[in-house]
Amino acid sequence: MNISLLINGADRAASGGRTFDRIDPFTEKLASRAAAAGLDDVAAAADAAAAAAAFGAWSKTGPGQRRAILMKAADIMDSKVGEFTRLMIEETGATAPWAGFNVMLAANILREAGAMTTQISGEIIPSDKPGTLAMGVRQAAGVCLAIAPWNAPVILATRAIAMPIACGNTVVLKASEQCPGTHRLIATVLTEAGLPAGVINVLTNAPEDAPEIVTALIAHPAVKRVNFTGSTKVGKIIAETCGKYLKPALLELGGKAPLVILDDADIDGAVNAAIFGAFMHQGQICMSTERIIVDETIADQFVAKLAARASQLPAGDPRGHVVLGSLISLDAAKKMEELIADATAKGAKLVAGGKRSGTVVEATLLDHVTSEMRVYAEESFGPVKPIIRVSGEEEAIRIANDTEYGLSSAVFSRNVQRAMAVAARIESGICHINGPTVHDEAQMPFGGVKGSGYGRFGGKAAIAEFTDLRWITVEDSSQHYPF
Repeated sequence: MNISLLINGADRAASGGRTFDRIDPFTEKLASRAAAAGLDDVAAAADAAAAAAAFGAWSKTGPGQRRAILMKAADIMDSKVGEFTRLMIEETGATAPWAGFNVMLAANILREAGAMTTQISGEIIPSDKPGTLAMGVRQAAGVCLAIAPWNAPVILATRAIAMPIACGNTVVLKASEQCPGTHRLIATVLTEAGLPAGVINVLTNAPEDAPEIVTALIAHPAVKRVNFTGSTKVGKIIAETCGKYLKPALLELGGKAPLVILDDADIDGAVNAAIFGAFMHQGQICMSTERIIVDETIADQFVAKLAARASQLPAGDPRGHVVLGSLISLDAAKKMEELIADATAKGAKLVAGGKRSGTVVEATLLDHVTSEMRVYAEESFGPVKPIIRVSGEEEAIRIANDTEYGLSSAVFSRNVQRAMAVAARIESGICHINGPTVHDEAQMPFGGVKGSGYGRFGGKAAIAEFTDLRWITVEDSSQHYPF
């Protein structure tokens, strides 16, 4: 299918007439052909979003009307689950259940954003000046640049634009080069729901042009906020560029989520959480369980049960009845082989999986992993998972924090007070007790610490990210001055 840019409500070819192809990673057939935006398109999209007819009008639109459009968009998104699923399978190698979950949660993100339109509140602040009414007032910031990834494409692109729009901002969405069709369809949903022209604009670009396009977007004077979800490596570049132009950034970056299983854990419950957290969407989720940290006193029993379960997970054509579909690229699949080879050469024991067929890699577990192995510290972003045996709670916490990342985490213990104390000491933005590291809800404050970024998506927390807090006073015109 052919994907056009969306600028000021109109479908457009790239100004230079260029296109780029996205190839289905599993079939190696053409998935989509998209417009390859240039710098003229960047300026046109940002200018359209900043125009009086777009930001000027939308920022003054009442909360009820904004809510109605977002709620209608949620219903339209639900109705297009088949189209989203086909695009996600073809562009990213995802399975149908993962695509369906993406659409369900993304529609809920739109509904939650709609509910937030009347929660953009301020406060009355006591003033020392007689006769003065002092207020803290939140108002729309302006044009928001949203940069979304391919791995949970409907969820993460919708998250990048829904709250900015709910807060009265306009948006330029820079779609992922891996799923231009999926991201473009989200804008179609919003325009069908009645979102005015220029409030949402979409740019697709060829992979080699990404650095130039992103830099130009951040530098554009109309852009007032930037949000990015993706790798820590790229996030640091974006943060540096935003700093240069003094543009506030919301960054949700990589992860190496620890699942800490204490000696009093419900072993079967921990196995269930590990299977889901480690292998959902082939481990290509920012919250994916990336380190299984288990107390040595229960490790043998836990690993035996976990390996048995992992070995039964079907992997193959994402169009079939499988749990693990295709990885995003052949390079990503080959990296899994490199991680396995490195770990086993240094003494790790392969207890499940280990085989690759094209872009499909089996659910793989490596036991007795140590800090000398690449898989201990590197974000695998695939279905190859390390098991690290520890002696006691203190070592478990130390290992959990022995990473540059800090997004999600989980702790298993039958003693909730003990688990709460451990959770408090884990350096992460998210921690689940007796649940998997992979969990998301539209209303929750979502984000990380350390190398996983800063700022929070979701619910009321996101209002602060996409508005300016202004101090406004109403004073006595006859007040006394000292001179």
